[in-house]
Amino acid sequence: MKRLAVLTSGGDAPGMNAAIRAVVRTGREKGIETFGVRHGFNGLVRGATVPLGSRDVSGIIQQGGTFLGTARCPEFATREGRDRALDYLSRQRIDGLIVIGGNGSQQGTHELSKDGFPVVGIASTIDNDLCGADITLGVDTALNIALEAIDRLKVTASSHRRGLVVEVMGRNCGYLALITGITGGAEAVVIPEREIGPEAVARIFREAYDKGKKHALAVVAEGARCNAQALIQYFGEEAALNWEIRATILGHVQRGGAPTAFDRLLGTRLGAAAIDSVVRGETGCLVGLVGAKIASTPLAEIAGREKPLDLALLDLAGILSA
Repeated sequence: MKRLAVLTSGGDAPGMNAAIRAVVRTGREKGIETFGVRHGFNGLVRGATVPLGSRDVSGIIQQGGTFLGTARCPEFATREGRDRALDYLSRQRIDGLIVIGGNGSQQGTHELSKDGFPVVGIASTIDNDLCGADITLGVDTALNIALEAIDRLKVTASSHRRGLVVEVMGRNCGYLALITGITGGAEAVVIPEREIGPEAVARIFREAYDKGKKHALAVVAEGARCNAQALIQYFGEEAALNWEIRATILGHVQRGGAPTAFDRLLGTRLGAAAIDSVVRGETGCLVGLVGAKIASTPLAEIAGREKPLDLALLDLAGILSA
């Protein structure tokens, strides 16, 4: 394989740039010419690629997001859209593709693989819901950003004896909320995988007040029915609490900022592993961190699946909140 393309797709994640950098520089060492695809699969359909050399990826390892850009591309989900992408790759004499992204992105990668085009996926999503990886690229940074915000909020909450509701990202997966809640010392954690009602959160807050705590904290996932908006509405209309309640929705701030050392190293390892996989002729797979090692999983085994959350951790969160 002499000419290879790399793209980032889906939600951006800290560490994507480290992975791109490793793909380009490791590929150069192996004699592979690398091209960057602008704006994800959208760039493949519309023919937006640029050559990438070592100097083009200088100074990006510390940057969050993705310097190649990312975008949704409903057209790629159609047969016509994928045919346009494959035709463009053929005309550009590109022999293979590396896709950095999460569940939806790797579903697209799998479709190209079924068409016979050599592809390798890199596990990257702050939701950490992708099979084939214990920890996906971007998770560590997102968790640390959320945790820093909670630590700061708890300082002022303790000063005023307030109750806190902090909403973190996680439309379908509660991993960020669960781990942030445990490490941030939350009294309540609300996630889509095991829903609780607002009355249960109100009870937990009352118990915290009766115990003499200086503050109470609920960390909720945006995708839970009992999210920040629902809780604040309930507290204002139905629940009589001794706490004065404040709500903070962290939103996309969790995606931004410089990647942690962990995510820079993980992106570097995954990018290099993807090139090694291509050189060996092992395509149609996803590379991800499993245990302490980078492992390869066939795309057919992960496409359309979501990694289940370890709900024993939610039980642990309840024990630790006493």
